[in-house]
Amino acid sequence: MRLAFNPWMAASAVLAVTALLFPLGAGEIPLAWFDLPGLSVFVLAFAAACAWLARGKIRGLPLGLILLGAVFIGGAAALYLLYRAGAGGEARLGFWLFVFALWAAAWCGLDAIAGFASLNRLAQRGVDLLVPLLFGCWLVFLWEAVTVGFGVPQVLLPSPSMIAVRLAGSLDILAADFHQTFVKAVISGFAIGCGSGFAAAILVDRVPFLKRGLLPLGNLVSALPIVGMAPIMVMWFGFDWQSKAAVVVIMTFFPMLVNTLTGLNAAGALERDLMRSYGAKYWQTLILLRLPAAMPFIFNALKINSTLAMIGAIVAEFFGTPIVGMGFRISTEVGRLNVDMVWAEIVMAALAGSAFYGAMALCERAVTFWHPSYRQRR
Repeated sequence: MRLAFNPWMAASAVLAVTALLFPLGAGEIPLAWFDLPGLSVFVLAFAAACAWLARGKIRGLPLGLILLGAVFIGGAAALYLLYRAGAGGEARLGFWLFVFALWAAAWCGLDAIAGFASLNRLAQRGVDLLVPLLFGCWLVFLWEAVTVGFGVPQVLLPSPSMIAVRLAGSLDILAADFHQTFVKAVISGFAIGCGSGFAAAILVDRVPFLKRGLLPLGNLVSALPIVGMAPIMVMWFGFDWQSKAAVVVIMTFFPMLVNTLTGLNAAGALERDLMRSYGAKYWQTLILLRLPAAMPFIFNALKINSTLAMIGAIVAEFFGTPIVGMGFRISTEVGRLNVDMVWAEIVMAALAGSAFYGAMALCERAVTFWHPSYRQRR
């Protein structure tokens, strides 16, 4: 029987050719597969698995897990051979062919896992979380392989392993910076900015002429550059976290104002007529009808502001701050060419911002579970 083109078999063929024809090492040590017997076992197991796949015996989630398991073993083996050679920047052709083969296998495996669908909510949610996690791990592997294999200078781009070492050795400094920037400036500025934007939206909705007077001013404030406002806030509120929180308030006020106003007008005309026919007052209609209908828009603003707040606080710290904070650490360590510490701060800021965004998304699911878009995702 004639078999159609199978990407899994293509990836297996590239792996086999790489293993047989080219050394994988670097520099003066031309390491090959026979230098580590386990690598030969991996190649044989991977080829056998792809042979079964071509016969149509395995599909879907098991297929993806087999391929990604092989990619994990192959990636660990490739980095082992590269570090064992001890010649960064001199990786040979075989190494890069092998990395390309792993890329093809990882692509196919992630595609197979992403296509998994199940009525079991827990299993489906686990797969939905597994795909971005595995994709992120693959990007980290590529980052490590490229920086070590090409010998990229640390000043330009340190490898993830160097960043991890710096991160583990500077936990006390990173914790102090996190507390100063996120706990003090971001959280307080986020709460004040979103709360004032929400209150202003209610006021604008209640007093119609403010829509013509306040909204243009809000748009003007939102267009002000951070690098221009941050020094002014420092002069007004001092060098501590209060000036950074003020910048965050400016950045988060307008998105909340606009989204809340849009959400308040999202309630249908039939529902409003029904509330009027029941004799409902403005505040009753607002609380019982219009605010619930506006919740998706309000949470959209909260999610946007969760990332804007972190960016605003870090940038504001470039223009005057005590000797602590993420922005202060980034600006000073760049001057000292300690780029690994800069990347450690960036990783911490990214994790904090992602966690903050995730918390807003979880709150949105809990509050707007009735929304049609959420029901479709479930």
